Amino acid sequence: MKSSTPGTDQQTARHPIAVVAERTGLSQDLLRVWERRYRAVEPTRGADGRRSYSDADIVRLRLLHAATNAGRSISQVAGLSTEELSRIAEEDAAERHERKGPAGRAERAPPLPSADVVERALSMAAALQATDLEHLLRRSATQFGLTPFIEDIATPLLRRIGELWHAGRATIAQEHLASSIIQDILSEAMRAMGRASGAPAVLVATPSGERHTIGATLIGAAAAAAGWRVVYLGADLPATEIAAAAVATEARVVALSIIYVHDRERTFDELRTLRARLPASVPVVAGGAGATAIAAELERAGIRVGARLADLNAVLDEAIEKDAA
Repeated sequence: MKSSTPGTDQQTARHPIAVVAERTGLSQDLLRVWERRYRAVEPTRGADGRRSYSDADIVRLRLLHAATNAGRSISQVAGLSTEELSRIAEEDAAERHERKGPAGRAERAPPLPSADVVERALSMAAALQATDLEHLLRRSATQFGLTPFIEDIATPLLRRIGELWHAGRATIAQEHLASSIIQDILSEAMRAMGRASGAPAVLVATPSGERHTIGATLIGAAAAAAGWRVVYLGADLPATEIAAAAVATEARVVALSIIYVHDRERTFDELRTLRARLPASVPVVAGGAGATAIAAELERAGIRVGARLADLNAVLDEAIEKDAA
């Protein structure tokens, strides 16, 4: 990363990540991705491992946010100096001013808020407007970035349409339409973000008896966006196969998706077997409604349960920090 040399006060690291997220408008997960994958900024870490950012870091992150909002990818601008980013921001502001019409309004409408995207997507799914729904979701993934798209659009949309289905207000066809489009978008993103062989590996799968793959795809795409090499095995794998693959690929984390628990005892047996066959240093994290429903039993078996993608990111961060220690 190329950086400027501001004064000492600006370089003093004194802001926790929550403050930086509030001041820049960037999510904490996206901040971690930009730091780890693109070295956009280099915060210091205290004895407890927590990040601290300087005033200069906040200025730089605001400029990077503005540059990506203007249509540039973070990979294009992360290596620029703060002075270069400032110049780009000024040029973009001048261009926006020139594009304003006689009434002073910009020609291009701003992106819809994520909540509005979810509502519009629900309406399109209800009407089975496949082409319109795919265009909306793909455009949103580009505009928001992959991690915010997963957290603020894909996950809430899948949750809402699942609730409507259970309430008898949505059909299986509507639910499958939304799920298949999201799965396509995220699968493509995972492949596009292929990591070099030296990147840490996370193995993603669903255990034996779980045939739904959308949760595993969400997990895999989020891990890929965070800079991990994803070994994606798909659905319905026996614990022995998952463990053998994790050892063979030197996976640092094993992440599972469990949407439904059809046979409670069989699920426990599988997950206990998996935990026993893996090195103690390799954490196993399970997400999804099924995992949350049996969280207490899974935790007793030594398996972490993540109700949100932030929980998965916490496990990934811990694995990285353990390697660095």
